[in-house]
Amino acid sequence: MGGESLLVFLLVGLVAGWLASQLVRGGGFGLVGDLIVGVIGAFIAGYLFPRLGISLGSGILGAIIAATIGAVILLFILRAVKRA
Repeated sequence: MGGESLLVFLLVGLVAGWLASQLVRGGGFGLVGDLIVGVIGAFIAGYLFPRLGISLGSGILGAIIAATIGAVILLFILRAVKRA
């Protein structure tokens, strides 16, 4: 992965993590935590969506939406584990 690709990947993760923390109450983890949640959310979406036959298109907007959905899923899982 080149430097430019890594920067775009981190930017998508940061935006997705921030959006997910806004959508899920009590889900904010600060700048670094939101970045990590967004990046992991991108991996979750990249794993689940093709298996479910879901395609949000290509480009940065589709990547941000998919990563945000994955990050929301991750935040719900983290919240469920935290309560248990």
